[in-house]
Order: sequence, then C-alpha cells, then structure tokens
Amino acid sequence: MRRAFAALVLPLALAACAEPKWAPDADVQRAAYVSPEPPSITLYTAIRNSNGEGGHSAILVNSGQRVMFDPAGTWWHRTTPERNDVIFGMTPQMLDFYIDYHARETYHVVEQKIYVSPEVAALAMAKVQANGAVPKAMCGASVSNILNDLPGFESIPQTYFPAKIMRAYARLPNVQTRKFYDDDSDDNSGLLVAQTAGSAPVPVTQGMIR
Repeated sequence: MRRAFAALVLPLALAACAEPKWAPDADVQRAAYVSPEPPSITLYTAIRNSNGEGGHSAILVNSGQRVMFDPAGTWWHRTTPERNDVIFGMTPQMLDFYIDYHARETYHVVEQKIYVSPEVAALAMAKVQANGAVPKAMCGASVSNILNDLPGFESIPQTYFPAKIMRAYARLPNVQTRKFYDDDSDDNSGLLVAQTAGSAPVPVTQGMIR
C-alpha cells in the first residue's frame, strides 16, 4: 500500500515545486513555546461550508514544545519562525490567529485533539521536522502519510483528501472535537497583515460538534 501510494505521489511532487524555508537556530530557540497541556496530536481541517469538502490539513504537535505542521500553508506571523512547513512558537494567541485566518465565510475549521503518550508525541515531532517542504496541493498526502505511520493512528488512510482524513480521525478513541466559524471575507490578506502588526481581534465563534 505504501509503495503504491508513493508511486502515485511522486509525479505530483515533481510537478509542483515545494518552497523550502529554514529559520535560523536563534529564532527557533527564541520562539519555542512549551504548553502546560499533556502531549497531544491535533488535526486541523478547513472544510468548505457549501459542500463539506476539505480544503486544507495541518497537524499541531504538542511534545517538548508545540509546533504546527502546516504543509504548503499560507499563514505566517513575524514571531513564528518556520522550517519547511513546521511553524514554531505556537502560543495560544498564535493558534487563535491560525484558526481565525482559515475560518471565513466559505470555510469553517474542525479541530480534533487526541492526547497521546510522550513517546508518540516525540515521534510525531520527529516526523514532521524530517518531512521537508511540501508542494502545493499535497497537504493531505503529507499529513495522512505521517499520521498513518504513528502508533495508534494506523487506521488513517493515505489520501490526498483532507475531509477523508478528518472522518477517519473522528473514529479514533478519545478524540475531542470542536468547530470554528467566522464570517470574514474570503480575501483574508488584510487579516494576515493585521495579525502580523499585532492588532487583529479574533472574532471566531466555536462550538462542540454534536
């Protein structure tokens, strides 16, 4: 299965160039955020409101520090250095900014958190940092590939489709799920500028999925 999946992914990876980034050691060390919560792996999925299709997948890994693996993502902030789609410094405020950036009039964000052992969290941290920069439109492939290779997450299918990953994640034991909605315009470039300037409110509404 893994060999067939790799054969399918390779042509697309060659067709779309990734954008490698490598923040300096000093920036990464300065930004590091250690969460008081237990180790966890949280899947974030942007879902189109009109038809339920997935638009983006990302993983928040809480291990020795908390980072966001945001493959081929477009969110950034001046205080969160990035190394090949791994964003460091994911404080509560930065996580709010990240969610607010993705939740808008056409998309809502689904958060699915699972508390894991320190060993599984450390393995996830190692895998996201070793993954490398991800080409455009390959977020689902990279997220599902990493999750499928973690103990306890083997049932996650290897797929390109974020909504399919989300549905499989929902079937895992002890998952804690929330949805976030917002009515911001689809053109969220202004919000990104405001967040970077440190002046953006976070008017996202949230609710538990029933």
